[in-house]
Amino acid sequence: MRCLLVTPPMIQLNTPYPATAYLTGFLRLHARELRLEVAQADASIALFLRLFSAPWLERMAVELRRRARSLGKKAPVPASIAHFLDHAERYIDTVGPTVRFLQRRNSSLAFRIIGRAFLPEGPRFAHLAEEQLMGAFGALGTTEQARYLASLYVDDLADVWGIGIDPRFELARYGERLAASAASFDPLDEALTGAPTIVDTVLDDITRELMATHQPDVVAVTAPFPGNVYGAFRMARAIREVAPDSKLILGGGWVNTELRSLRDPRVFDYFDYVTLDDGERPLLNLLARLSGRQASLVRTYVRKGGDVVLENDPREHDIPQRDTGIPTYDGLPLDEYVSLLEMLNPMHRFWSDGRWNKITLAHGCYWKKCSFCDVSLDYIGRYDKPSTDLVLERIRSLMDETGETGFHLVDEAAPPAGLRSLAKRLIAEKLSITWWGNIRFEKTFTPELCRLLAQSGCVAVSGGLEVASDRLLELMKKGVTVEQVARVTRAFTDAGVMVHAYLMYGFPTETAQDTVDALERVRQLFAAGCIQSAYWHRFSATAHSPIGLNPREYGIRLRPPQDIQFAHNDVAFEDPVGTDHDYLGGGLRKAIYNYMHGVGLDADVREWFQPPTKGAKRGRHRSSPHVPMTTVPPDLIERFLC
Repeated sequence: MRCLLVTPPMIQLNTPYPATAYLTGFLRLHARELRLEVAQADASIALFLRLFSAPWLERMAVELRRRARSLGKKAPVPASIAHFLDHAERYIDTVGPTVRFLQRRNSSLAFRIIGRAFLPEGPRFAHLAEEQLMGAFGALGTTEQARYLASLYVDDLADVWGIGIDPRFELARYGERLAASAASFDPLDEALTGAPTIVDTVLDDITRELMATHQPDVVAVTAPFPGNVYGAFRMARAIREVAPDSKLILGGGWVNTELRSLRDPRVFDYFDYVTLDDGERPLLNLLARLSGRQASLVRTYVRKGGDVVLENDPREHDIPQRDTGIPTYDGLPLDEYVSLLEMLNPMHRFWSDGRWNKITLAHGCYWKKCSFCDVSLDYIGRYDKPSTDLVLERIRSLMDETGETGFHLVDEAAPPAGLRSLAKRLIAEKLSITWWGNIRFEKTFTPELCRLLAQSGCVAVSGGLEVASDRLLELMKKGVTVEQVARVTRAFTDAGVMVHAYLMYGFPTETAQDTVDALERVRQLFAAGCIQSAYWHRFSATAHSPIGLNPREYGIRLRPPQDIQFAHNDVAFEDPVGTDHDYLGGGLRKAIYNYMHGVGLDADVREWFQPPTKGAKRGRHRSSPHVPMTTVPPDLIERFLC
């Protein structure tokens, strides 16, 4: 029996998503007993490379010109499309060399790119100034500057594909709005059965090619995010047409959170099985059954008599982390991934730039108390830590296989004890790697531990500061205080480790005063050198979090639920405080962008929430009835650090 594991589009382009690598390594442990051949494929990078190639840019230009002629002067042509059509030949000529440069295959092209005459520069370049580039990269940052410019070039082309050809398409997501908390399957089904776009046609071609190459009996598709759900169903539709006898399985992070109330049987027109939570046990049992053995199903949806049924044998248990094997990227085109430098946010660059081997120190979260988190679900609630010996074995194996020494620890929150143990072993065994990951800003991270982690190869950490308010941090059961965060982040910074803070606004009972005070604390953290990167997220209540399960405890009321037939995660709620979070959100994002560039750190934080007064000096505040004055002492963080 041949099994193909697939990552559908769109997802990050610089490195493979790890789900298929982990499952391939695990299933190959059982290949002999099941007479199983396991292969894996990444249709996301395949779709990108196909669309961003000379033949398909040429076809896109032909189609856009045809549409422009048919419209005549009835509608204005968007700037990105007009620029592309004016410079189509240059785009067609330069796309191949530029993509190879972003694959780190054509490094000498950097000198032509920074000369600003090689690439056709579209609307994405409009904000650039030579002073900005010099400030960001300096006189010697040739390669980095060129990759930033090449990334803007790719963004321009992505805009043309999205605006001109298929509005569902974006670089790191595809049809995301069709899948995000979609109570009904109707919009997704209508998109799948409607007239295909050029992007759809390309993905259909890639799917047929994969089926011809691997000829699988079983295809298991992972959908970790809303932005690759449409791609997953699109591929399943094409597989049904060319290989109707193949069995199709859907799983992944999005499925685990969104499809726990699945009732629409039409999903099974595309997939035969839908599995929940960790895939090892459900896949192993399902493949055993498909091979003709007696095996019960585990957390697996099937269609029976027109109804959706969840089959789950409670006697079966998940595979312990010590027995899940060694992940492998065998079969994935590691030299074809592209490193994009799209933003000057230091942490966002880690996400899109460079090839990172993905690894975990533990399954789940050792804290699992945060009220906004899906602690009721397996991926958070079941904590299982393998030995340091096994983690090191996986690191060595991935280094040998890929030739890469960069590692991204994809834990929900890497456990401090596990990090200390790993760091000591890396140092003792002189194993030189570069790594980064997510942590909790807890007091266990002393200056001594931070220095140890840096010595072992840690270059960056991210963690949740969230609302930067002790009252709200306590309400969300975060287990940290602003003072504690200041001390921990400063310890990492002093050790030479870059620090990124996740921030949120719009938490239940959060007032405008809370928000302004939070921004002031964040301003002080930047000014004190505690953090170098941050990002504000709008809070969203989820069905599987303590807030979604017990809203009254947090002072909110959930709005009446829809008739859930398909996806269900985000839940709408009413907060009696009534703060205008939409208004405040714009100012928060503007402030963070400037702080990361060292701008405005001495300004009154209220200035970010309103347009500047004409002729006013920077640092002066124009009164506004909407934005209260901060109540945070101007030296609060400095006091914490003394």
